[in-house]
Amino acid sequence: MFMENPSRREFLKSSLTVACSTSLGVCGAAELLTASPASSGVAPAPSPAPLPIKKGVLLDMLPAKLSYADRMKMARDVGFEVVQAPTTPDEHEAEEIRKAADGASVRIDSVMNMDHWQYPLSSSDPAVVEKSLAGMRTSLQNAKLWGSDAVLLVPAVVNPQTSYRDAWSRSQKEIRKLLRLAEELKIVIAIEEVWNKFLLSPLEMSAYIKEFQSPWIQAWFDVGNVLLYGYPQDWIRTLGKSIAKVHLKDFKRRENGYEWVNLGDGDVDWEAVREAFRQIGYAGSAITELKVGDEAYLRDVSRRVDRLVLGRT
Repeated sequence: MFMENPSRREFLKSSLTVACSTSLGVCGAAELLTASPASSGVAPAPSPAPLPIKKGVLLDMLPAKLSYADRMKMARDVGFEVVQAPTTPDEHEAEEIRKAADGASVRIDSVMNMDHWQYPLSSSDPAVVEKSLAGMRTSLQNAKLWGSDAVLLVPAVVNPQTSYRDAWSRSQKEIRKLLRLAEELKIVIAIEEVWNKFLLSPLEMSAYIKEFQSPWIQAWFDVGNVLLYGYPQDWIRTLGKSIAKVHLKDFKRRENGYEWVNLGDGDVDWEAVREAFRQIGYAGSAITELKVGDEAYLRDVSRRVDRLVLGRT
């Protein structure tokens, strides 16, 4: 029968145990080596306290067939503290969302701007840029109505028509037009890294944000988005205190691509991510950005966040 080679520790334990028959001193050493921390009088190291991160969910992850009131109630019942809602131009619908959140005692933590892909701020077309700015103004007003403190923004898209340099300069120019409103409303514009061929390293993202020299421009860090070209824990340490909000997702690399999966089923090193958050003292929100599902699925996602991100057992 094939047997694996014993580890160094197992080898020492076996050798010292055999030697007990000829040497009392060695036998004592074997007992000491094999003794548990409790029996040897050494107390095990205490487990780190759970991270003080607020657990959140996308509004779009909650079943769309339910009313806003029931969706907010479900979010609360399965264990989420905050919700991220999409930009909502219709004032009556926006007010309905606000009332639903208040009724369920759930905070709308942030707003997902919905126009930055279709109408990027980096476009050379003034009409496209103006649509993007209008969408951001709506998002900022939504945030004020809902009591949120941040709006997510994908700042630019690099493509055959837009160079990296142009994406950088154009988007910064346009975002500066939003700063007065953001400051007036006390809402952070949080820049997210996505698969837009822009801000491909944590050093670049940090530099891009610092150039605004404004507390109203910060980072929205997505744990899953950087797996193709980096390590989430490295990004977290590099961006540090500039991280205003966080998205949680996971994916699994495949031979012919990748597959988005539930938290803990992919390639994210969640222990390293949790430790990096601990090191920078992150205490904001972490919003799950996964597929829509029923109550049982959402309750499972909530428990995964507890275990993988917050460090709760």
